[in-house]
Amino acid sequence: MFDNKSILITGGTGSFGHCFVKMTLEKYNPKKLIIFSRDEMKQWEMGKLYSNDARVRFFIGDVRDKERLYRALDGVDFVVHAAATKIVPTAEYNPFECVKTNIHGAMNVIDACIDCGVVGTVALSTDKASSPVNLYGATKLVSDKLFVAGNAYSGEHKTKFSVVRYGNVMGSRGSVMPLFINLIKKGKLLTVTDPQMTRFMMSLEDSVNLVLYAFKHAKQGEIFVQKAPAATVADIATVMNEIFGKKEKVKIIGTRQGEKLFESLLSREEMIRAKDMGRFYCIPSDIRNLNHAKYFIEGQKLISKSKDYTSHNTERLNLKQLKKLIMSLDFIRNEIDA
Repeated sequence: MFDNKSILITGGTGSFGHCFVKMTLEKYNPKKLIIFSRDEMKQWEMGKLYSNDARVRFFIGDVRDKERLYRALDGVDFVVHAAATKIVPTAEYNPFECVKTNIHGAMNVIDACIDCGVVGTVALSTDKASSPVNLYGATKLVSDKLFVAGNAYSGEHKTKFSVVRYGNVMGSRGSVMPLFINLIKKGKLLTVTDPQMTRFMMSLEDSVNLVLYAFKHAKQGEIFVQKAPAATVADIATVMNEIFGKKEKVKIIGTRQGEKLFESLLSREEMIRAKDMGRFYCIPSDIRNLNHAKYFIEGQKLISKSKDYTSHNTERLNLKQLKKLIMSLDFIRNEIDA
């Protein structure tokens, strides 16, 4: 699929980008794999990992800058859109900047992909886009809808847009496990906002595989949602203390602004249309025209017979299962050996 093709990933110096580059180079032989991001230091550090691989290229740029995107996408076949303002408190405090990156940036990516003849684009989404309660989630919901609509917007052009959505990715930048490790190393108590809070448990490799699957199988405008087990934050803290030989208690600090008790990957309204594909759900495209009459005639099954897909009602890991899963992660084993 990617052999002798050019791929660009926006926001490519993050946790997902590192894993995507590594796995893509292991599975395929792309002509070019371009990291498009605005942080020169992160690019410099990442560049040292691939200094002997001419296929990996680095391009300083910002998704807010449409002209720069057009230049970067010249000759590119596939795009992964991972760039985002994603830290919830940061987005709440800087709402205009969040909108510029997550919404205006998405519009720029869509326009540039269409005009530059990109074959396929997959945009990364988040559980926070389902029934959002914070600005980050609201902007990502808008972004999802823009990428779905991009298929109709593209007209006769060939670009295919799809979206992948997942919850907590273990070990990703800003997630709870690196935070816990940092506190443990400093000899501090692990802090938990609410012990009953649940989070999906998904690996970076799972997230990359879902993107690769979407590139290969997605139809225009489809949204793929990764299924995953979940655990309470209190259990995650307990297991992390156990793994690193700590016996301290957990400190409860209270829920932060914009934080959800559980992650929701599919609303009940989305579940009505979703197709169960085994390891994930697929939400078919909902691109409507202006003929509204049929929507008063052609109905769907009752919303009351559906329910959200959340980290509260998915498979719940016990402490033994959770420890086995966490110990299987490379970054955890590396931290133990350090």
